[in-house]
Amino acid sequence: MSVRTSTSDGGAFPAGDGPVANISYIAHRVWTGGDLPSDLGEEAMLADLADIQDAGITDILDNRIEWSDEDFFRTHAPSLGFLWNGADDVGQLMPDDWFDAGVGFALDALKDPEAQVLAHCHMGINRGPSMAYAILLATGMEPVVALTAIRQARPIAAIAYDGDALDWWHRADGTPASVAKRHRREVAKWHRDNRLDVNKIIRMMRNNETGNNE
Repeated sequence: MSVRTSTSDGGAFPAGDGPVANISYIAHRVWTGGDLPSDLGEEAMLADLADIQDAGITDILDNRIEWSDEDFFRTHAPSLGFLWNGADDVGQLMPDDWFDAGVGFALDALKDPEAQVLAHCHMGINRGPSMAYAILLATGMEPVVALTAIRQARPIAAIAYDGDALDWWHRADGTPASVAKRHRREVAKWHRDNRLDVNKIIRMMRNNETGNNE
């Protein structure tokens, strides 16, 4: 299933066009999405890899604890930058070192003006989008603007760890307490105004993975 809704220059694909890979362009040369379809075999994985490369993505940030495609990328696309920065997705507090590692990798890659970074997880609902959010904060994007950009690019993104990302960024950036308080208030309102039925989304994604469309 592809949920990518925009091209790397911000334009939209016509219905039925665009890549197969489950990736979504956000802003500032940052992408998010899901993983390669390893359950469908190497041919399907290579097709997604071709889409990733055709999109101009140069660096992969894999945020899954349960698996890593590093060997696949090293074999089939050794020129791509890659970091495995695995974390679970069980509603836990995401530690600062997870964001430090992921954002550090992304910002280092983005020093190259031709680079584009994909921060992904399994389904592209929580971990990948939350890491992408942290990256966008570190590039100077305002918290609610970044959340809106992610949701517009990827309507299934719940971004469950955005609060941890925001707290991390406040500490890393030395944000004044009054500004941090305002940010948290604005983010809380954004979530109230933009609720998602995450269980429904996960069921939909799993049905697509298994081919069950009921």
